[in-house]
Amino acid sequence: DQGIGSGDGATASFQLVKTYGASFAPYARPIVKPVAGSVRVAVDHVEVSGATFTCDVTTGVVTFLLGHIPAAGQAITAGFLFDVPVRFDTDYLEVDL
Repeated sequence: DQGIGSGDGATASFQLVKTYGASFAPYARPIVKPVAGSVRVAVDHVEVSGATFTCDVTTGVVTFLLGHIPAAGQAITAGFLFDVPVRFDTDYLEVDL
């Protein structure tokens, strides 16, 4: 699981992030293309139902639905698969097999 935030009782939306590196110099990479249906969210180490949040697969923003917003101090984590959009510089890829 990747930490995506901490509840404050009011904030409903959290950006998915993937953290690389150790505690000395971590790099938090925003995830903007999670694979549809792969996002699993936990609040205070307890997985929540998919009916309590939505995840936008084009932005990577997890939004808790009304009545399910994490309380102050609750850790929010997420596990997910993600795609990395790329662009090739040519329209043809020659392969010699």
